[in-house]
Order: sequence, then C-alpha cells, then structure tokens
Amino acid sequence: MKKLLFLLLISSISFAQTIDREYKNFKEVNNTLEINTSDGKYIIKAYSEKIVETSFIPKGETFNPISEAVILVPKKGTSKIIETPNFINLHTKGIIVTVQKSPFQISYFNQQKLLLSEKQGYFKQKHIPLENVKGNIKSDSTEVIQFTISPDEILYGGGARALGMNRRDNKLALYNRADYGYETNSKLMNFCIPVVISSKMYAIHFDNSAIGYLDLDSKKDNTLAYETISGRKTYQVIIGDSWTDLISNYTNLTGKQPLPARWTLGNFSSRFGYHSQGEVEKTIKKFEDDKIPVDAIILDLYWFGKEMKNTMGNLDWEKETFPNPDKMIADLNAKGIKTILITEPFVLTTSKKWQEAVDKKVVATDKDGKPFTYDFYFGNTGIIDIFKPEGKNWFWNVYKRLINQGVGGLWGDLGEPEVFPSEAITAGGKADEVHNVYGHNWAKLIADGYKKDFPNQRPFILMRAGYSGSQRFGMIPWSGDVSRSWGGLQSQTEISLQMGMQGMAYMHSDLGGFAGDYFDNELYIRWLQYGVFNPIFRPHAHEEVAAEPVYKDIATKAKAKKQVELRYQLLPYNYTLAFENNQKGTPLMRPLFFEEPNNSKLLTVCETYLWGNDFLVTPITKSGLTSTSVYFPKNNNWFDFYSDEKQMAGTTSNITVVEDHIPVFVRGGAFIPMLKTIQNTSQYSLKTFDLHYYFDPTTTQSSGKLYNDDGATANAFEKSEFEVLNFNGNFNENGKIVVIKLTSEIGKKFQSLDKNVALIIHNIKAKSVNFNGKAIAFKTVKNNIEIPVSWKKGAAVEIKIQL
Repeated sequence: MKKLLFLLLISSISFAQTIDREYKNFKEVNNTLEINTSDGKYIIKAYSEKIVETSFIPKGETFNPISEAVILVPKKGTSKIIETPNFINLHTKGIIVTVQKSPFQISYFNQQKLLLSEKQGYFKQKHIPLENVKGNIKSDSTEVIQFTISPDEILYGGGARALGMNRRDNKLALYNRADYGYETNSKLMNFCIPVVISSKMYAIHFDNSAIGYLDLDSKKDNTLAYETISGRKTYQVIIGDSWTDLISNYTNLTGKQPLPARWTLGNFSSRFGYHSQGEVEKTIKKFEDDKIPVDAIILDLYWFGKEMKNTMGNLDWEKETFPNPDKMIADLNAKGIKTILITEPFVLTTSKKWQEAVDKKVVATDKDGKPFTYDFYFGNTGIIDIFKPEGKNWFWNVYKRLINQGVGGLWGDLGEPEVFPSEAITAGGKADEVHNVYGHNWAKLIADGYKKDFPNQRPFILMRAGYSGSQRFGMIPWSGDVSRSWGGLQSQTEISLQMGMQGMAYMHSDLGGFAGDYFDNELYIRWLQYGVFNPIFRPHAHEEVAAEPVYKDIATKAKAKKQVELRYQLLPYNYTLAFENNQKGTPLMRPLFFEEPNNSKLLTVCETYLWGNDFLVTPITKSGLTSTSVYFPKNNNWFDFYSDEKQMAGTTSNITVVEDHIPVFVRGGAFIPMLKTIQNTSQYSLKTFDLHYYFDPTTTQSSGKLYNDDGATANAFEKSEFEVLNFNGNFNENGKIVVIKLTSEIGKKFQSLDKNVALIIHNIKAKSVNFNGKAIAFKTVKNNIEIPVSWKKGAAVEIKIQL
C-alpha cells in the first residue's frame, strides 16, 4: 500500500526537463538498473539500504569502474526494480531512486521525502574561470552533473575551508592547494573532498578524482553542480537516520579510520625545526626536567640537510648535524618517545638522490618521457611518480629503512602537491587528473607498506592533503600553515567539525598557530586549552616563536603544563572516542546539531561543539574576553567540568571566562574515566584509574564505556586482544537509590588486570554505600563522594548508594 501511495505521489510531482535526453529502454542486470537514453547509458545500483550509486556513460565512451574513494562492495538483494507506465523505480528499504521516462528525470527520496533530483543531469559546457580564485582549471570545456535542491537546505562539505559552517552560495575549486597564513577566510585549502552534505541529512559524493569545482548554488537558483575536466561521471547518494548514522554510512562506503596507536593522543614536541641531534636531545631533556608529558618529537627538514633549500630529496640523515641517529632514536625509544620524520614527494636536482631517481625512472615525466623538472621555493625539482610501481617501491624502501632504524612515525608534507604543473605526466594520468589524489595515494603507499613489512604496527601518517577515503589509510590530517593569530584560531573549529563529517576525524591544527612571529602568550595558552579537546595535541610553529611549552617563560610554562597534564588525564576517554571512530566512523569533534537535529538555530554553530558524547566545549578565540554565551543542549543538564556548577538543559547562559581554562561542561549522567598524570603513554595502565560519574536526578538511566588494548598492535580488537569496560547508572527516585553496575567484555587473547577504581560521584550526598551487597566506607568532599572499588578482572560489580 505504501509503495502504491508513493507512486501516486511522484506521479503528481512536476520535474524539470533534463537537457535533450530521451528515455529508450532499461534492463536489470544483477540488481543493477541499466537505462539507455538518446545520449548514453545510466547505471544505477544500491550498495546498501542507504547508499545508491549512479553513473552516466556518454555515447562513445566506456565505463571506468575504478574508484579512488569507494571500497564498499554492493550487498546483493538490497534493491528491487519496479516499472510503471511513466517511471522506473529502484527501491531499497531506505532510499528510492525514481526515473521519470518523459521528460527524462532522476530523483532521490528518503522513503517519501524528496532529497534532490538531476536538473540537467550530465552535460558539457564551455569553461569560464572563476575570478581571483587559485586553482582555476586550465581547460576550454568541462563536464557537469547538475541537480535541483530545495531552497532551505544548508550545505556542508567540499573538504577543508574557512567559510562558515554553511557553504551554500559558494563555488568551490577542487584543487588541493596550501593557503599560507590564512585566518578567518580561506576558500581553497589542502583537502578538496568532492562530497556535499545537506541539512536534510543526506550526502552526495562525486566519485571522480580529477580537478574541478563544486558549485553550491552560487547563482542562488537552487542548483547544485559538480564540474570537472574529465573522468568518471559517477556519484553516490547516502542517507542516514541520524547524523552519526549518515557519517557511518559514508565511512562504510569510503573506509573507516584504523585505530591509531595510543601515543598518537599524547603530546608532541615539534617546531620548524630541530637543526641537530643535540637540539633534539636537549629539548627532550627539558621535558623530563620540567616533568611535562611528551610522547613524540617531530623532526622537520633539517634532519636531511643543514639548509632549507636545495637539499629536499636527500631522504637520509645529515651526518654532520645528526652524527649518530641510531643511538638518538634508540635512546628516545627507551624513554617511550617516538621519533617522527618529515618527508616530501620532491627530489631536487641538487639532492643526493636525484641521479638515482632518474636512473631508476621513479619521477614524473614530460610528454617525451624525460624527467619533468621545474622550479619552486625549495629549488629545481622532480616529483616522485607514486602511481608507478617502481616509484612506489622506491619510496617505500626509503621508509622501510627508516622504520627499521626505529623511526616511529612519518610526516608527509607538501602533498597537495604544493607545485605540480599540468604538463607533468604520471603512470596514473596527467598531473591535473591525479593532483587531488596524490596525497591520498602517498598515504596508501605507506599504509600498504606497513601491512606488508610491519603488519603488527599501527602506522602514524601525518599529512596535509588527501581525498575522499584517505582516513582508511590511517591518515592524520592537519589544517595547514595557519596564521599565528586570533583569526587563525577562530577558523579551526569549523575546519575540524566539517572534516570530521567528511570522514577525516583527526583533523587538527598546529597548536599556537604556525605562520608568523606574532608573540602572544594569551593566544598560545587559549590554543592549547582548545587543543586538549582536539583529536591531536601538537604545538608547532616557526622556531622564532617556540611552540614547545618547555621554552616558554615560567608563568606560561606552568599554564601550558596544566593543559598537557589534563590531556594525559583524559587518555582513557579519548582513546575510547578513537575506538568508536574506528568502529562507526563517528567524529571525535561533533557539531551541536548532532545532538538536536531539528533545532535549525544550531545548524551553523561551530563556536561550541561536543567532544565525544559527553563534553561540551567552547574555545576562547578572542583576546581579553571576560564572558561568553553558551547554549546547553536540551537532552540533559550540564555540569561545569572545573566547578561542578549546574546548567539547565535547553538554556543559554552567559559564562564567566577565566584565565586557567576554557568553558567545558559534562553531560548529566556521564561516566568519564581518567588517569593520574603520566610522563608518557608507555606508563599507561588501567590497574588504577578514576571513574567520574556526573549524577543528575533528571537522568535516571545512563551508560558509558572504556575501551582498552595494548595501544600498539594493529587490529587488536579484531584479534580479540582487547577489553571493554561498561558502566551503567540507574536512579530510583522513589527509593532514593543510585545503582552503578560495572561489567566487562574481555577478548579471548587479552591479558586483563584486576583494577583499583576510584569511583567519584559528583553532585550527590550519600547516607550509605553498598559494594556487592556489603557496606563500604566512602569519602565525602564537598558535593562529591569517592568510593574505592576493587574490581577483579572479569567480575561484575554493583554499587548501591542510598541518598
């Protein structure tokens, strides 16, 4: 009956004529709908109940089945095809594609709700370059796929930009390019991802890697268009029942982020850059002496050359300044500190490896097959052809040697690529055809190498350029060379929130800002305070203004130390967020509209965000601010993380801003696992930890969990080398009893430990406490109680608190 009503509904909708396209016939082939038209053929198939793909093959062309982005395999039996006199419909339980025969039209529905429809569909047009926009494509004509969207939709996506959360009304170039020193506005940056996400809770992903544009209704006529120089005319429409479901479906399509090593969530010592082995050892000694936690040190380009220019491509140690790298790395590893090295895809003609690269034919060529060379800031260069098996193997062997030497992580810089002239030719195609997937394939090269040669290690791959699905290679993206200014800080929440929605959940910034010698300790501390609730905590800057807290004045160092310590105290919570992202694709940083999808006022908010499910965070991004307005989502009351002061659900409050921290609140009913401060993650243990429960009588039931493994082994969860600790809270208002249950799931191959847990219950006054039926002593501190819990591995624990 519902299908009949739906067919009646769509027959009454008036669709626009698709440009000169006539329906001819259709056939069903293995649950795939093939439709022949006057100018080509459509192939429509369902990947799942919530993902469908449409491809158009113009007459005279053949279908290219290779996708750089998609890894999902279509599930058989997901869809049904129904023909009526006027329509052909492909149905799943969630998404419906309707093909109107005359005038020809394709539309997409979530159940009976129209999402979007092809306006003119596919066509070619004369290319008109955008004015004053970097990344203009150099082609006389472009290919376009055009849609009609509703007038009230807010649009997200298109990669990393600083434009405001609603990116509608913009025409966005798809050409990965750095924007040095950007602040509050940057229309083109390092990650140009061809996906558009709508406030109507659907996404459309254009599955083609060539350069082009996304036009998000720039002419304000309710038109969405994808424009490119060449390649696949393929797109996927993805729907979701919730925002987290939508992103889970998108990351099912393009791949989930592997769980990073636990040390990835610690503190990094980084700058541009450390000039010698002595500087590295001196810096780490200062962290130890000041007892400031640190897990890794990042070496910029001076590890392979004394000068900034003319040495890129050496890809080996500069022995004069790093005389004994083996010992240096071994000593750092013994302290639990990883060494991370920068590399770039450029091999300068002045570098030590240029002739080798030429002889082994591993660089991109010109039209005559000769090495393609050109000038850029660092010197005269060629670029490694990572699309060529020889280039891929040559580059990986460089990395393999370094990893065997003890290097713990790899930094791929300038991978847009920063300069990649259109005339260059690779094994994967011309420069403009592969430009946007260069960083993507570079990360793949490293991830594949680890799987082959170091299968038990979790790679660390820090990169500033990628593409749809780069997260599945373990890429850790950052937001490029942001200005060291308040304006630079102000754009960072938008960039991270947007990229998290696009699958890249570890998008983060150079804490403190990178570009410029602007010296402002207030800015530095505010950026670090924000960084505590960021996917990655990595201060980094030009050496003129030290990024490391150990090189700050005594007062600033003390303030920074508190933020680093808090970052480490939150490791159990943060590592659990990383596990959730690995399993479901859920971003670590989440917009407020995830919490209230029907609250239109929240759809463009990025000044406040959710860190995981249970923290509400408002960074301070202006100097001298004494108060700020915070909205508290309506599903729970919220408690100040530092004072326990309660804020009522669904209200907006003016919050006093203090110097020591930014406004952070915890959801009523939340369980927050925390550690005492450790020097680095090599000391991480859940043998002893604190479990904070934010009791709120209006939240009668709540739950939480803590994921744990050895923090290092690849695919530990899949290998059953893990444990999950589950926490449940229940409040019986009539009996005035709070019941907390602790249970665990332990993988067959995991060596769990007995645990001593300090259960700290906030905002409660207790008469008595029972532990597994027996009275137990507890401590009262102001409005909190602390209960010592001895938790035997594999056992269930029940704690009853009589109010």
